[in-house]
Amino acid sequence: MDRESLTEKIVSLKRAKGISWKKIAEEIGRSPGFATAALLGQMSLTKEEAETAGQLLGLDENEIALLQQVPYRGSLPAAVPTDPLIYRFYEITQVFGTTLKALIEEEFGDGIMSAIDFELSVDRVPDPKGDRVKVTFNGKFLPYRRY
Repeated sequence: MDRESLTEKIVSLKRAKGISWKKIAEEIGRSPGFATAALLGQMSLTKEEAETAGQLLGLDENEIALLQQVPYRGSLPAAVPTDPLIYRFYEITQVFGTTLKALIEEEFGDGIMSAIDFELSVDRVPDPKGDRVKVTFNGKFLPYRRY
């Protein structure tokens, strides 16, 4: 089995068992952002984490081993995403990317936000006009090295 097929199987098993990403994350002891990324093929799990996920979802030994492999990252099939929800992040980057860059550089200096030393959280914020989505990217600042 390849990683893409395993991802499809995991999504199918999750749906069939009625298990949330948050519940799986709790069981394996990771944040929902990390656990979901791992189960969708973008991160790797430790042996113990993979075994727990495998037991919860009903995966075989080969599939559990595949969850532990270093992934080939990048899950979007096209440069401009077509899924409306994912496209909104592309649109946010197009509209606010230079603003984010300017504000981060003003606060921290010349560098980048790590996507390796990084945490992601998604939260619901109640609002009388309709609940809001709060997405938090929390990455370590990495200054450019001068040499």
